[in-house]
Amino acid sequence: MKPYDTDQTKKEEIREMFDRIAPKYDLLNHTLSWNIDRLWRRRVMREVRRSRPRRILDVATGTGDLAIAMARRIRGVQVLGIDLAEQMLEVARRKIARHGLEDRIVLDRGDAERLDLGNGAVDVATVAFGVRNFEHLEAGLCELARVVRPGGKVVILEFSRPRNALVRKLYEWYSGRILPRIGGMVSHDRRAYEYLPASVAEFPAPERFLEMLARAGFHNCRARSQSFGIAQIYIGER
Repeated sequence: MKPYDTDQTKKEEIREMFDRIAPKYDLLNHTLSWNIDRLWRRRVMREVRRSRPRRILDVATGTGDLAIAMARRIRGVQVLGIDLAEQMLEVARRKIARHGLEDRIVLDRGDAERLDLGNGAVDVATVAFGVRNFEHLEAGLCELARVVRPGGKVVILEFSRPRNALVRKLYEWYSGRILPRIGGMVSHDRRAYEYLPASVAEFPAPERFLEMLARAGFHNCRARSQSFGIAQIYIGER
């Protein structure tokens, strides 16, 4: 699905959407998630740190929260963050400069489905809340597998639909009614915050997504449920 349902491709609409909401993205992201997204990113960072990577690719890096966390907490690591949306990258650059991490993090515009990297170029690839925005999901996963070296891994954080009926009902009420109203009022783009719950509902269930990771070239694929299944951390090894 696409955010605006115009004649543009999904990729073009996603870039336009994030360029548009970039100035308020962090405020809304942390506020609307009650800051629990910070906890999930810390858990991703810890999973990545176990591999003792030297080179990390952070796809759909957005405003750089995960890239910054990894650069701060993983000794000697170099992070390449790529994103379609230049305005999101501009926010990330300012945050990176505030943390004094310009020598540890490099940002560039890039397409997850056509990564400008050689085979096996990185030790770990990460994606936080970005894979459901890929225009062609399987092509993007295959690219991640291509650029991760043998012995490396991918770590993906993404929303999912809770399995518990009560939790799912509460989550869908909040994400379907409250989130678009507040997000639209603050960002002046309600469609962007209607797209979020709709894209989560459309995203493959954890079991199916793990199968997709395996088909892309990863093994020992597993999922770790976060906060009653509101999100999942997916891990695959090369």
